[in-house]
Amino acid sequence: MRHFLTLKDFTKEEILEIIDIAVDIKKDLKAGVYKKQLENQTLAMIFEKSSTRTRVSFETGMFQLGGHALFLSNRDIHLGRGEPIADTAKVISSMCDMVMIRTFEHSMIEEFAANSRVPVINGLTDSYHPVQLLADYLTMLEYGINEKAVIAYVGDGNNMTNSWMFLAAKMGFSLRIATPKGYEVDGTILEEALKMAKESGAKITVMNDPKEAIKNATIVTTDTWASMGQEDEKEERIKAFKGFMVDSLQMCLARKTAKFLHCLPAYRGQEVSAELMELHSDIIFDEAENRLHAQKGLMVWLDRQRKK
Repeated sequence: MRHFLTLKDFTKEEILEIIDIAVDIKKDLKAGVYKKQLENQTLAMIFEKSSTRTRVSFETGMFQLGGHALFLSNRDIHLGRGEPIADTAKVISSMCDMVMIRTFEHSMIEEFAANSRVPVINGLTDSYHPVQLLADYLTMLEYGINEKAVIAYVGDGNNMTNSWMFLAAKMGFSLRIATPKGYEVDGTILEEALKMAKESGAKITVMNDPKEAIKNATIVTTDTWASMGQEDEKEERIKAFKGFMVDSLQMCLARKTAKFLHCLPAYRGQEVSAELMELHSDIIFDEAENRLHAQKGLMVWLDRQRKK
């Protein structure tokens, strides 16, 4: 049995297996074919952090695969209200076939997985967002962008940055990360990614100059400056991130064929200009839709691993 907590736990070949399943599932869906690969199975979805894309994609995906998704907020269960995480994990995993958790502390999902009888999926923590990176990589491949890509990430050194580092390290492409001073990536996670990059030939560099990162990039991407739980820092962050908004002038530094990605929600006029969002809306909303397909591929892959 395998869990999906971070990309560092997966080989390049395993990531590609998941993507291949997602591609086949997406082709079937577009052709109106629904294969009940998770028939009669139940996915428990635990949300300590709210979300549009995560809930809709997992719930819809499980339904289309023939199963049922159960939404559980922290108001619906005892998790975080006195019951130990281990107890909650043992109970839920004795009744459900898979668990997806979207929460704050990454240690919480690790403890839950350690006490679960069934696969646990990280729907987002403050440290990592691996399901988003599966969708991003699927989108890159659909647009003809492969391991030779140069990715420029501009913004906060957050869970998206950490996940991009692990994806780059596993798949072998180049990643440049530009963050304001004081908002750099986690040093320990960077060190882990750099060690993995030596095996794949990936090149990961960090800097504080967004223009340097974007120059000749294949993909430019960003994320909100103030994530959930950082609302009190919003005004301070807006000042600190001055010059880090990705707009058409910044994109001119990238390759002529460069694409812009955003995991959404997008705050126009902050991390990205409204004009650039409009110019690249096709790929951005393909990227959002691919959350559905990539996660269906992931759930099917995890189910197959459990049954081996």
